[in-house]
Amino acid sequence: MTDLLTTRSGRVKAARKLTQRKHRAEHRLFLAEGAKALTEALEAGCAREVFATAAASSAYDGLRRVVTDRGLPWQVAEVDAVASLSGTVTPQGLVAVCRFLDVPPAELVAGDGFLAVCADVRDPGNAGTVIRTADAAGAAGVVLAGHSVDAYNDKTVRATVGSLFHLPIALQADLAALVQTLHEEGWTVLAADGAGDTDLFDAEGLLTGKVAWLFGNEAWGLPSDLAAVADHRVAIPILGRAESLNLAAAAAVCLYATARTRRHWPGRTSPHS
Repeated sequence: MTDLLTTRSGRVKAARKLTQRKHRAEHRLFLAEGAKALTEALEAGCAREVFATAAASSAYDGLRRVVTDRGLPWQVAEVDAVASLSGTVTPQGLVAVCRFLDVPPAELVAGDGFLAVCADVRDPGNAGTVIRTADAAGAAGVVLAGHSVDAYNDKTVRATVGSLFHLPIALQADLAALVQTLHEEGWTVLAADGAGDTDLFDAEGLLTGKVAWLFGNEAWGLPSDLAAVADHRVAIPILGRAESLNLAAAAAVCLYATARTRRHWPGRTSPHS
C-alpha cells in the first residue's frame, strides 16, 4: 500500500491553509467535509482533490472510483492528517478541496425571480440556513453583502447542507451600491424590518415581480440608512407573545411567502415605488 500522507505532507499542509479565510480568498479554494458534500461538489463540477482516511476510502469505494475516473486525486492520509482539515468535533474522515462557486453580483441582478440579500449577517449558521432556505423556496440566488460571514467558512458550508452547490451565491461589499443597482435594474427592494410599515400579510402585491429581500444583522438588524432606501419596510406580524423571530426564521417566512404568492399569482408584475 502507498504510504499514507501525514500532517507534515506538503499536500496536507497546503490544504490545511484553506481553513483560513485569507488563503481561501487567495486561491479561491475551500474545504467541504463528508461524502454528501463531495457528491454535491462532483455534481457541481467544483471538486479538485480529496483527502480520506483508509477507513473512509474503503467505506466510500464507489465514490472513490467516481473521483479517480474523473482524473481527480484521491489522497489516502492518516486519521490525524484528515482531521486537521476538519472543522468538526467528530471528523468524517473525508474532505474535498473545491473551487469557489460564487458568481458576480451583476449576474444575479441581471436575472429574474427573487433574491435574498444578507446584510452584515455574521453568524455562519444563520447565513448557511438562509442559503439553504432560499434554495428550498426556489429563489434565484443569495447575496452575502457588506461585512457578512465568509460563504466558504466551514460552518457556513455545513449549514447550507449542500445548497451552496445548488444555488447561485454572490458576494458584494458595498451594500448601498448593490441596492442602487437593484433599483436601476427594476427590482423591488423589500427590507425585512420588525418596525416596518407594511404587514407581510398585506404585501402580496409586492411579491410577484423581481423582488430582493434585505435581511439584517442578527443583533441590530438592518442599518437605518439601508432600510430607508428600500421600496418598502415589511414587518412579519407577531400573533403570539414572542418578542420577535430570529434571522433565519424571519428569512424563511419572507421567502416562502414570496414563493407562495408567485405560485398563485402567475404573470403579475411588481409595483415599484
